[in-house]
Amino acid sequence: MTKQKQKVLKWNQTSPKQAKVLLFVLLGCIVYAMLVSNVRPNTVDVETYSYSPRDIQSPITIEMKEETQKKQGEAADQVDNIYSYDKNSPLTQATKSSDLFKAIKKINETEKSHKDKEDTLSLDQKIEQVKGLVDNEKISPDAYEALFKASSNDLDTAREFTSSVISETESNKITLGQVDDYRERAENKIRQNLKLPRALMNAVVEITKNNIVSNYLLNVDETKAAKQKAIDETEPVVIKEGEIIVRKGDVVTPEKFKQLKLVGLLDKETGFYPYTGLFLFVLILMVGLYYLLQESPTKERITKKTMLLYIILVTFTLLCMKLVSFADKMEIDGIYFVAPFAAGAMMIKMLLDERTAIISSFFFALCASLLFNEGSTGTFNFSLTFYVLVGCLSGVLFLGKRHYKTRILKAGTFVAFVNVLCILSILFLQNAKYTIGQVGIELGLGLLSGFVSTILALGLMPMLESWFQILSTTKLIELSNPNHPLLRKLLIEAPGTYHHSIMVANLAEAGCESIGANGLVARVGAYYHDIGKTKRPHFFIENQMNMENPHDKIAPQLSSTIIIAHPYDGSKMLKEYKLPQEIIDIAEQHHGTSLLRYFYIKAKDQCGKEIPESDFRYPGPKAQSRESAVVGIADGVEAAVRSLSKPTPVKIDAIIRKIITERLEDGQFDECELTFKELDTVAQTLSETLNGIFHSRIEYPEQQLKK
Repeated sequence: MTKQKQKVLKWNQTSPKQAKVLLFVLLGCIVYAMLVSNVRPNTVDVETYSYSPRDIQSPITIEMKEETQKKQGEAADQVDNIYSYDKNSPLTQATKSSDLFKAIKKINETEKSHKDKEDTLSLDQKIEQVKGLVDNEKISPDAYEALFKASSNDLDTAREFTSSVISETESNKITLGQVDDYRERAENKIRQNLKLPRALMNAVVEITKNNIVSNYLLNVDETKAAKQKAIDETEPVVIKEGEIIVRKGDVVTPEKFKQLKLVGLLDKETGFYPYTGLFLFVLILMVGLYYLLQESPTKERITKKTMLLYIILVTFTLLCMKLVSFADKMEIDGIYFVAPFAAGAMMIKMLLDERTAIISSFFFALCASLLFNEGSTGTFNFSLTFYVLVGCLSGVLFLGKRHYKTRILKAGTFVAFVNVLCILSILFLQNAKYTIGQVGIELGLGLLSGFVSTILALGLMPMLESWFQILSTTKLIELSNPNHPLLRKLLIEAPGTYHHSIMVANLAEAGCESIGANGLVARVGAYYHDIGKTKRPHFFIENQMNMENPHDKIAPQLSSTIIIAHPYDGSKMLKEYKLPQEIIDIAEQHHGTSLLRYFYIKAKDQCGKEIPESDFRYPGPKAQSRESAVVGIADGVEAAVRSLSKPTPVKIDAIIRKIITERLEDGQFDECELTFKELDTVAQTLSETLNGIFHSRIEYPEQQLKK
C-alpha cells in the first residue's frame, strides 16, 4: 500500500469531530502565517543629525515621563504661596509686653518692701526672676536695668502705651518682609508721643519691637495641597499613536532621536510580544469560529467534505486579501478597497448556508483589519473592518434563497454600490482634504471589488460543486431544467409519471417550506423520484392510456416485484447520470419500507392463507431527512386525491391525514426528525395547496348550434 493511500485511509477513518478540529488547527496555522508579517514591529535606521527618509509615525501611545515631570514642576512653581492671618496675634503680643512690665513692677515692689534686709538682688538675679515669670528672652540687660530703675508711674505709662502700639500694629497683616518696616513705624510713634527718660524710652522701644512679629504666615498644608492639585491637573506629555515624530527630510535632533527610541522604533531586536499577541488573536478567532459553527442548526449536514470546502474557501479569500495587501506598497490611494472579500462570503452562502456565511463575514473583517494595517495609526485598521463587514453581509443577504446567475450578478452590483457608500462614509468621517482624483480612484476600486467578487464566485462555483459534489441552489436550479436528459426521458416515455412528478414537486416544496426544510431540494428530488418507472412505464397506472392493466394478467407477487423495483431502478439511473446524493436518497427513500397493500390483499385472497408482509414491502431505507419524508407523503397524497371522483376540501383533508397517520403508525418517520407539530403543518399546507388545484368550476350549459 502506497503512503498516499495510507493517508487517505487514515483520513477516512477519522471521525467528523476529529477532522473538524484538525482542519481548524490547519486554518489557524494558515491565518497566522498570512498575518505574521503585518504584526512585525517597524524599525527605522537613522542616526542623530541625519535626515529622515520618510515620515516616521509612532506605532504606540506612550508617556514621556521626564517631560511630564518637568511640566509638573513648572506648574507647581507657578502656584503662589498661601498665607494665613493670625487673628489672635494683637492680643497675644500685647499681653506678652504687658506681662513683662507687670513682672518688673512686682519685683521692684518686692525689693522696696525688703530694703532693711541685706539680701538685695543683683541685676542678673532680677533678670532671672523676670525670665521665670514671662517668656521674653530677647530684652537686653541695659533695657532691663532701665526698667528696674523706672518709677511705678513711668512703668504703668510705658506698659499701657506699649500694649496699645503693639495691638494696633499687630492688627495689620504683617509678612516676614514687612516686620522691620512696622517696627520702625512703631518706634517713631513711641518717640513722638511718649515722654519718658532716655534709657526707659530705649527699653520701651526695644520691648515694642521685640513683640511686633509676622502674623501673616505661610500656610504650609494649603500651599502643599495647591501645588499637588496643580501637579495632578497637569496633562502628561505623551507621544500619541500615529503621531508623526519626524517628517520626511527633517533633521533627527537628539530630542527626536530620544523619542524614536522611546517608542521602540530603534530596537534592532524584535520582541516576542507581537507574535504572542497574534497567536492569541488567531486562537480566539479559531475557538469562536469552531464554537459558532458547532452550534449551527445545520451541523448534521457538516461532513468532512463540507468542512474541507469551508477551509478552502476561507483560505482562498484570505489569500486574495493578502495579495492585495502586497500591492498596498505601490502607494496607490485606497488600493485595499479592491480586495474581492465578498466572493468568499457569497460562495460560502451558496455552497454551505447563510449562517456560516454571516459568521465568516465577521471573521474576514477582523482579519482584514490586520492585513491592511499598513499606514494605519495602530495595529488594527478599523475602517477596513467596517468596509469588509458591510460588503460581505450585503452580498450574503442580497443573494436570498434562489441563487440564479442573474441574482449573483445583481448581488455583485449591490456589493459594489454598498462599497461606494462605505468608502464615502469613511472619507467624510476622516474629515481630511482629498482631491477629486483621489476620491474617484478609491470609489472606482470599491466598484471593481464588487464586480471582481461576482466574477470569482461565478467562475469558481461550478468547479467547486463538481469537485466536492455540493448540492448548491445553483446546481438544483440547473437540475430542475425540463431539458435535462432524464426529465426529457420521463416526459417522453412516461408522461403520466412526469405530470405526477410535477404535482408532487409542487406539494413537496410547499410542505417543506412550511416547516423550514429545504423546499428546493424537495422539489428537485420530486422531479426525479419516480424516474425508475421509465424502465417499465406501462406497469404504472398513470401511464396506462387506453390500454389494459398488465397487472390483471400476472401474479400479484410479480406485480409487487415490478412496483417495488422502481425506486432502486431510479437510483441506478441517477447514479449513472451523476446526480447529487441527496436526490438519489429521495428516490430510494420516498416509499421507505411501506406495504403494497393492494397486491398484498390480492395475493392473500388468491392463496387463501396468510402471506408474510415482508414479501410485499419496499426494502427501504426509511426516510432519513425531512425532505425525503415530505416527498413520500406528497407522492401518496397526490395519487390518492387524483383517484377521487369529486374531491372536496373535507375529503382532501381527510385523505391527507389518513395517509400521514398510516405512515406514522407504520414507523416510516422513525429515522427522520419530523415532529408531530411539523406533520400537522405539512398536512395543512398540502390541504391548502390541493384545494387550490382541485377547486370547483362552473358548469356552462351547452349552446345549441344555430342553423
